[in-house]
Amino acid sequence: MTASDALHARATDILSTLVGFDTTSRHSNLDLIEWVEAYLAGHGVTSRRVANADASKANLMARVGPAAEGGVILSGHTDVVPVDGQPWTSDPFTLTERDGKLYGRGSSDMKGFIALALAAVPDLIAADIRRPVWLALSYDEEIGCLGAPAMIEALAGVDPRPALAVVGEPTGMEVVGAHKGILSATVVVNGREAHSSQTHLGVSANMTALGLMAELTALADRLIAAADPASPFEPPHATLTIGVIQGGTAINILARECRFSFDLRCPPGQDPNALLAPFFDRCRALDAALKARSPEMGVRFEVHADVPSLALQAGGPAEALARRLAGDNGPLRAVPYAAEAGQFQLGGFPVVLCGPGWIDQAHQPDEWIEISQMRRGADFMTRLVEAQSV
Repeated sequence: MTASDALHARATDILSTLVGFDTTSRHSNLDLIEWVEAYLAGHGVTSRRVANADASKANLMARVGPAAEGGVILSGHTDVVPVDGQPWTSDPFTLTERDGKLYGRGSSDMKGFIALALAAVPDLIAADIRRPVWLALSYDEEIGCLGAPAMIEALAGVDPRPALAVVGEPTGMEVVGAHKGILSATVVVNGREAHSSQTHLGVSANMTALGLMAELTALADRLIAAADPASPFEPPHATLTIGVIQGGTAINILARECRFSFDLRCPPGQDPNALLAPFFDRCRALDAALKARSPEMGVRFEVHADVPSLALQAGGPAEALARRLAGDNGPLRAVPYAAEAGQFQLGGFPVVLCGPGWIDQAHQPDEWIEISQMRRGADFMTRLVEAQSV
């Protein structure tokens, strides 16, 4: 059995354990974090939590190897999306093998990568590596990349500072050098209820909200028209969509409340806050106008996530290392989804995305990762052991 074969076997066992933890973002991830802490301690590796405000969730960071220059960060998020209402054909929290695939929530996005990184620990220790490998596990990526910034700040303060990062999103073990950012927000309009035949006595929150949504739709159309034909993204333009609308209680009542949520995904070079500034100014002006009529009415908004894009840095050290480890000589790719890599770049780290599985399987019922992808990931980690040993 080769070193890669042995690492792959360990990774599959670890993945089975990780999938067994229901780390849906609405839950705590501490059971998984505690298991990883114990696993690392069993190999003599000390880890450090970076917790959220109430300590109900935590990031985890650990250095394997010496306190030396040239450290490589392997980063992955521990949370997963819900399975509610999805037609799974097997238990989503039990890793199940069928037809060359491993099924389970998070198998592709992105516990497969975390399992491979953890499986590499005994090999890294046995090789007495000269440059360290850092493990960086985050919480709440799926609801706005909320956990990673504090962890990245802690990593930036390490001496010696790690040299680069690989974020293991499911890219088919191909190197990705750019991703879009995301800004998501909810707008709540409060009107005044009245009989629908007496519109002069009330204000329909639904009708008011529709005007605001029309402004977002117009912005979305302008962004499409302004698409850069040379953009590496598909689609090439920034995208703005309204994903949730809730309002009203009956057809013959002017709606007292309407709320809607939207997200704006911008490629590098476009500032989502600048694009949305006129819209938010319109919300503030409308809030003041409604409150002038009656204090219970108004418009408020809340930004849930503001995640930076990852700008292409062709030829950088993260790309060079990841290409060598993945055996990837193809073009440097760009993806339309948001990830934590942009936050690492904002923190001053050269970074790429590269991990097993495909984003097409993420968030789906019967989420799966191909065993062949886990094997490619094991080859990547085995080469990393060699690279950090010389």
